[in-house]
Amino acid sequence: MLRPLGIEPDEETVYRALLGRPTATPPQLAEILGLSEPDVDKALARLEDHGLVQRQPDGAYGAAPPAVALGALITDRRDALRMAERALTTLAEQHRAALAGHTVDSLIEVVQGVDAIRRRFLQVQQAARVQVRTFITTPYIAVPPGQNTAEPAAVDRGVRFRAVMSRAVLEYPGNVEETIDSLSRGVELRIALDALVETVWSRAHPLELFTEAAGTQQIGELDRNGLTGLDRKIIALLLAGLGDQAVATQLDLSMRTLQRRLRHLMDIADVRTRMQLGWYAAENGWVRPA
Repeated sequence: MLRPLGIEPDEETVYRALLGRPTATPPQLAEILGLSEPDVDKALARLEDHGLVQRQPDGAYGAAPPAVALGALITDRRDALRMAERALTTLAEQHRAALAGHTVDSLIEVVQGVDAIRRRFLQVQQAARVQVRTFITTPYIAVPPGQNTAEPAAVDRGVRFRAVMSRAVLEYPGNVEETIDSLSRGVELRIALDALVETVWSRAHPLELFTEAAGTQQIGELDRNGLTGLDRKIIALLLAGLGDQAVATQLDLSMRTLQRRLRHLMDIADVRTRMQLGWYAAENGWVRPA
């Protein structure tokens, strides 16, 4: 129970043993608790550092009053958390300022790998202050039923959870019980047909990878015409009369990426020359913001 205050289980056991008696020596505590004397000595040293016990002149130890000693530790932790919250605010402002003026392409985080997805999903719930909205479908990959430890804690602190799940979710072993538990804790759930994911998929904007001149991979969001914000910049620069090398330099792209995007654009427009591409782009509004 005291681990959040930096008190390990063995140390808490020793402290609780001392609370029940005026004083006790390390050998006495070792015998009472069934621990080795070195372990008791180590625990007492840590407890003394925390101000939870005092060593008497005769070598025995007594417990400090919990209301005073533990109260001081709790106050220290609260103060430290307040300082961390202030630091969080500053860091968040720095992050927002660094992204100011960037396109949505650079604001999307793609998380890959089961462990990384699980960790980020739990972090999102732990950091949530107002609401979490999710789609739930099978098969489970990162967070199987019964392993979402962050949801109950978030609900307890007032975060609203809304989830849309497919009917197949209820057929998964153990999910009926977990669904009942979630509903009892205040999680809002709705059932949708399995076609929901396909419907959302068909209306959503795809993401594509492109490579910068330095070799760094970035992502771009395709609009309804199949174009990314990067594609529109390429077309605008080409229509302005810049050559391929100048366009690549201006946009910090590798020549290979630029040529691949140009081939993609020509395929979409169903044209064979750059001139035809420029005419098609102008006629179909490709040079206007998405």
